Amino acid sequence: MHFTLQQLKLFESVYRNGSYTLAAKELHLTQPAVSIQVKRFEAQVDLPLFEVVGKKIFPTTAGKAVYGACIEVLGGVENLKQSVEALKGEVKGPLTLSVVTTAKYFMPHLLGHFLQAHPDVEPHLHFTNRARIVERLMNNEDDFVVMGQVPDDKNLESRPFLENILGVVAPPNHPLAGKKKVPLEALVKERFIEREEGSGTRLVFDGLLEKQGLKVEPYMVLGSSEAIKQGVMAGLGLAVLSLHSLRLEQAAGKLVVINVEGFPLKRRWYAVHQKGKRLSLVAQTFLDCILTESHELLDMREDPA
Repeated sequence: MHFTLQQLKLFESVYRNGSYTLAAKELHLTQPAVSIQVKRFEAQVDLPLFEVVGKKIFPTTAGKAVYGACIEVLGGVENLKQSVEALKGEVKGPLTLSVVTTAKYFMPHLLGHFLQAHPDVEPHLHFTNRARIVERLMNNEDDFVVMGQVPDDKNLESRPFLENILGVVAPPNHPLAGKKKVPLEALVKERFIEREEGSGTRLVFDGLLEKQGLKVEPYMVLGSSEAIKQGVMAGLGLAVLSLHSLRLEQAAGKLVVINVEGFPLKRRWYAVHQKGKRLSLVAQTFLDCILTESHELLDMREDPA
């Protein structure tokens, strides 16, 4: 068989995404180009690798077997590239990260600082919800991921690097705004806007309430911190949000943080990957950067002087 590495990459992407269209988007190619190359790869194997059922594609038995071998080959090539780059001592090449959406308020700044020092790095930054982050983590799709609530799994290695401070947020004209030591029980009477079940922030808030024998039924469930902020500013309810995401709204007087007993909740952001994973020189250098410099870099960004 005289297949190419490009064909292996295309096949792997189609297999993982379950879609020619998504694979094309991921690899910055047209859908017909991906389809043609996969068909040529199937001709080399001389077996169908995918089958269409309804409007979805699924791997055949041969496709599943080829995928396992494909991962080994691509992994070996990637290890070779990493070894060569490490020998050269050059911090260059791809850096693939997945980050929970709340971290979008600081991760681009950390990455931007890193790229100024290492302009030959090719960043691939994905923002998504916690459920998708966990899925990508378990599938080893990234160099590492950034999240606030690490799954309870002994096969994962997590490194804390930045405080994640959560507060109860309200519009400035809310009756609780300006009050001191609002009891947690008082929040149960309020309307709350929350993220979907399984989000890190919601897990932490629900856990705090549960310890006190309390529960809040969400008035609304929205899919992003930005949408929740807009809802709070519109007077639709209160919310628990990371204070990293509120600096502009607080400075503009659009949102305030209520003084609630038990708050602020101090958690950590973590860089997480599977144990035993061999990080590339690029990934290890960036990880070292955020572990040692993130607090200083963000403090400088937020200091008006």
